[in-house]
Amino acid sequence: MEEKKTSRRLPSLIRWILWVLLFQFVLINISASLYAYRLTHFYDDPSLRVNHASGNILRKTWKLFTGPRFPKSVITGLPDFAYDTVQLKTETGILIDAWYAKPDSLAKGTVILFHGISANKSYLVHEAAEFRRQGYAVMLVDFRAHGNSGGLVTTMGMREEEEVKLACDYVKGRGEKNIFLWGVSMGAVVLTRAVGDYSLDPSGIILEMPFSSLQSHLKARARVLGFPQQPFAFLVTGWIGLERGFNGYGHSTVRYAKKISCPVLVQYGEKDSYVLKSEIDEIYHAIASTDKALAGYPNADHESLLLNDPDRWVQVVGDFLEKKRK
Repeated sequence: MEEKKTSRRLPSLIRWILWVLLFQFVLINISASLYAYRLTHFYDDPSLRVNHASGNILRKTWKLFTGPRFPKSVITGLPDFAYDTVQLKTETGILIDAWYAKPDSLAKGTVILFHGISANKSYLVHEAAEFRRQGYAVMLVDFRAHGNSGGLVTTMGMREEEEVKLACDYVKGRGEKNIFLWGVSMGAVVLTRAVGDYSLDPSGIILEMPFSSLQSHLKARARVLGFPQQPFAFLVTGWIGLERGFNGYGHSTVRYAKKISCPVLVQYGEKDSYVLKSEIDEIYHAIASTDKALAGYPNADHESLLLNDPDRWVQVVGDFLEKKRK
């Protein structure tokens, strides 16, 4: 008799477990879809800028579940050198805002600078000033949905490659033949993708702290928040791609690097909490060009490498530019 009761309970228990698992699966996908949307959609509300890694465990858990609401980045300062404002337009009509400035002497070439996620061109004025001091014209570009550029949606480096092409075309239109591309974090990822996809032929590119893939970047976000990296990164990657119309799992700097044939300088912070050294190594080894160099900054986190170690940055970057000028 007891055996019959037990046998009747087992199917009921299995069904209950399956319902619980199904509920958890639905819940975690709702969370991932919300996080994906908010991570790629900015809001015209500067008051939203808070430290999302702070707070008690309940607040942090809620932020991880729903995703933080990020304000569209605003220009925080202007260059202390003379510049012209340039506006470019994407194929879909998004206005892209940029600053262009010549050096005080005859230009050796032009360096085009690209910022990271949630930043804008005003974050790059120190690097731009140093490039000008070394004798180069500079162009600082706001990606779509950042700074003074139009739009509120980012694709985390997928479609932003169009901005790299537009900027290069603008500089070439001014008669410049000696063009360098410099990018930090997402900016480094974007220009790596653009160089291969558009068959650009710059004199050289400088990649600072690029993440190896969209999924690795999302792992870093979870890691900084103190939460398990998976399945968070895997699911959010999939939902970002689904919501923004591309394959999130294929968004890989390592894959893009295999198309790079021009000279490359890769720089990283040895204490970077967002981009691991293993990611940098993977990208560096994947770069197809044999003319490449790697430079680490022992005391740098995910920050301006120039401001962290000015002497080293000026020497390493300056040597690269001088040797690779056409």
